Amino acid sequence: MPINLKGRSLLSLKDYTPEEIKYLLDLAFDLKSKKRAGIRTETLKGKNIVLIFDKTSTRTRTAFEVAALDEGAHVTFLTNSQMGKKESIEDTAKVLGRMYDGIEYRGFKQKVVEDLSKYSGVPVWNGLTDEAHPTQGLADVMTMMEYVHKPLNQMKVVFIGDTRNNVANTLMRISAKLGMHYVAVGPESLKPSDEMMNEALETAKETGAIIEYTSDLDGVKNADVIYTDVWVSMGEEDKMPERVELLTPYRVDMDLIKRTENPNVIFLHCLPSFHDFETVVAKEAKERGLDIREVTDEVFRSRHSKVFDQAENRMHTIKAIMVATL
Repeated sequence: MPINLKGRSLLSLKDYTPEEIKYLLDLAFDLKSKKRAGIRTETLKGKNIVLIFDKTSTRTRTAFEVAALDEGAHVTFLTNSQMGKKESIEDTAKVLGRMYDGIEYRGFKQKVVEDLSKYSGVPVWNGLTDEAHPTQGLADVMTMMEYVHKPLNQMKVVFIGDTRNNVANTLMRISAKLGMHYVAVGPESLKPSDEMMNEALETAKETGAIIEYTSDLDGVKNADVIYTDVWVSMGEEDKMPERVELLTPYRVDMDLIKRTENPNVIFLHCLPSFHDFETVVAKEAKERGLDIREVTDEVFRSRHSKVFDQAENRMHTIKAIMVATL
C-alpha cells in the first residue's frame, strides 16, 4: 500500500507504523545519495519553516536549517517570541500556522509540541522534548543500517546508562516497531518506566521484537550496537554527583566493548558527549572531583565509533521528514 505522510506531524514515533518508519528511512537514503551526487531536487521550494528552540542545540538546528535550504525552503529561527510568556501556545500556534508551512519545536514538555500541532493546522516536528527525540531515533537506525551488515530484525542494540531518558525511550520505541532486539542496561533506579516497557512489549507482540532490561553488564554480550548518552540531561544538572556514583560502572570503555564479544560492534551517541576533559562542563566537574565521562576517549575515537556519521544522518532523516510531510 502506498505511503502518504503529507500533512502529518512527527510528535513521537509511537504515532508511526513500521511501514511509515521504513518509508522515511528509504527516503532519507535516497536524499542522502542525491546530495552526495550534487543533485538538488528543491522539493520544498516556496515553503516557509519556523524553528522554535527552548533548549540549546547544535545538530538539530543545523540539520533542520541545512536540510530545508537544500530543498529550497526558507527558514526562520525564532528565539524571542511571546509564546508561553505574553501569549498562549494556542494563540501562537494559530499565528504561525497562518504564516508557515511547518513548525519545528525543541524544548521540555511534550504537551507544547502537541498543542502546536493541535492548533497550528500545519505539520509540527518534535526536535526533542523530555519524553521523546524522534528525529534522533531515525538517524540512529539509518546509521545502524549503514554499518551493521544484517537485517534490522537480527540486530541487537544495547543502550547503556540512564535507560529512561528521552533518547533511550525513542530507541526502545523504534526498535520495537522495527522488530529489533533491544536491551536497556543500567541501574535499577534509572530503568525504563513501566509505561514505556509495556508499550514496547505490546508492540513487540506484533513485530517479533525482543525488549529487555537488565542491570547486569553481561547484557551487552553479542551486541551489534552499543549506545550511550550523557549521564545528566538538560535541566538535571543538580543531580550530577549522584548520577556519577550510579553510572560510573556503566561507562563505555574498551573493556565493555570487548565484553560484547563482537569485534565489529559499533558505538553510537546522540552527542554532545563527555569523552574527555576539553569542555568547560567536564573541566569544572573534574575540579569538583567528578568524572562525568559516559564514554572514554579511546572508544569515542576508535574504529567502533560511528558518532559523526550518525550526526550527519540527522540532516538526511530530518530532510526526509520535511519532504514527506510537506
